[in-house]
Amino acid sequence: MWTFPLLLMNATTNIGVVGAGTMGRGIAQIAAAAGHHVTLVDQNQDALIQAVGSLEAVMKRLVEKGRMNSEEASGLLSRISTSQSIESLSDSGLVVEAIVENVDVKSKLFADLEKVVSDQTVLATNTSSLSVTGIAASLQNPKRVIGLHFFNPAPLLPLVEVVPALQTDSGLPEMMMVLMRNWGKKPALAKDTPGFIVNRVARPFYGEAIRILEEGVADVATIDWAMTELGGFRMGPFTLMDLIGNDVNYAVTESVWTSFHFDSRYQPSFAQKRNVEAGWLGRKSGKGWFEHGPDAVLPEPRRDKELGQQILWRILVMLINEAADAVFWGVANAEDVDVAMKGGVNYPKGLLSWAEEVGLDRCVSKLDEMKALYGEERYRCSPLLRKRAQEERGFF
Repeated sequence: MWTFPLLLMNATTNIGVVGAGTMGRGIAQIAAAAGHHVTLVDQNQDALIQAVGSLEAVMKRLVEKGRMNSEEASGLLSRISTSQSIESLSDSGLVVEAIVENVDVKSKLFADLEKVVSDQTVLATNTSSLSVTGIAASLQNPKRVIGLHFFNPAPLLPLVEVVPALQTDSGLPEMMMVLMRNWGKKPALAKDTPGFIVNRVARPFYGEAIRILEEGVADVATIDWAMTELGGFRMGPFTLMDLIGNDVNYAVTESVWTSFHFDSRYQPSFAQKRNVEAGWLGRKSGKGWFEHGPDAVLPEPRRDKELGQQILWRILVMLINEAADAVFWGVANAEDVDVAMKGGVNYPKGLLSWAEEVGLDRCVSKLDEMKALYGEERYRCSPLLRKRAQEERGFF
């Protein structure tokens, strides 16, 4: 019977990271900063060279800003080695994959890793929306598999979603929660459901904003102004979609929608699909919801406070409803939902705390109003939100 090496998960544990892209090199930096020796693996030598160069540049900036001294920076870099072969991970106690978001590719990698690493090595996937249970099923010993979903940029954003598969050994989630805290992260335990916490709960931030645009209520600049200036969000939904990439954001929405059997609450928009088809992907293509070229002039929002409050309230209540439903379906507890939304996507407040602040009865009334107006299941109120409002009790 396989057991976990609980006593071995400390700074002396060798960590493997597969995938030298932005996320992989970020995870390698975090682990090395916590004192681990890290082996960063990628089949592409150019990707490894680029990753090392990027890490060196990051360390140089941190030293210049006084956040670490040169000895600390050199020590961190010395703890990261690179390889083109997964065979170099044979002595790793934990391997985190951060490769392409494709279940077949990830499953094959894990099956190959299982032949290389020890029976006690933990295998973690950084998937943002795929089934951890499905990935684990590719292994002879699926008990060792768990999701560790970091958020980009990984060294800066504190959240890590810890996602056990159905097959995961019962002791492993807590072990990973402790390890992530030791890495300076704020872990949130999430059920293995589509989108986990953040990518599920955040869908209305984009989807409802696009609906408001499609209905002609306001333009993109005004909607973003309402959410940032009145709501306190660091970025408006359209600015954020352009930063993420409309192709990436649309793909995640479509994946969650499909996984939830085409539930209208997660339905993708035609407007965003057309942007993708036009190649208007956002910053990386020079045009998205906004122009991003060197001579681009951003449109001025309509600074109508009453209109802005209507926009903010409509999007916020949909986010609150999704957060409540995540608790209702056991995706995570209320504390972890709020931790996830603040730590993973920098929301100004935890959504369920925000719900208590504005009043659960007001949230229910707004949802019922929109459901009556549109006649869509998209606006159905979470049973838990309605129940807590009726009982006049909050989430905490």
